[in-house]
Amino acid sequence: MLYRVIGVDGREYGPASAEVVREWILQRRVDGQTRAQRVGEAGWLPLSAFPEFSRDLAGAPLTSGGAGNMNSMAQAGFIFGIFSVTLGYCCCYGVPFNLLGLVFSLIGLSQINANPQQQQGRGLAIAGLVLSSLSLMFTALIWLLHGTHLFLQGVQPRMWHI
Repeated sequence: MLYRVIGVDGREYGPASAEVVREWILQRRVDGQTRAQRVGEAGWLPLSAFPEFSRDLAGAPLTSGGAGNMNSMAQAGFIFGIFSVTLGYCCCYGVPFNLLGLVFSLIGLSQINANPQQQQGRGLAIAGLVLSSLSLMFTALIWLLHGTHLFLQGVQPRMWHI
């Protein structure tokens, strides 16, 4: 029996024998959610609907839903975003945590957008962006208010003395 599958890139692969499909399962190129069909039959079904692959799929982790596919840049952006609004204000007004959170979150989002079926973590990246952006805006507000306070008191910072 020969099979066709639709890869994560949206392209159709095959016809391939059952042995080749089993190799793809072991290589984590396909999983139980991969759309497949037997050659000569109509309609696409998840690969898990084919009993001949049930034993192979039982031992294979899912490629589109496992925790191992969490984007590390999105995770880092989220962690730095949390640091920027909590611990970062103890000593440095969130800097550099908010800047790092923005950078890592943006990189993570672009990687997830480039390969959405293989990458998870969009929510973490967005949360990292929001937290880091809020921290950056709050830091800018603090600096602006501090500068305004100094100006209104007639105190010039030392670097402004000529």
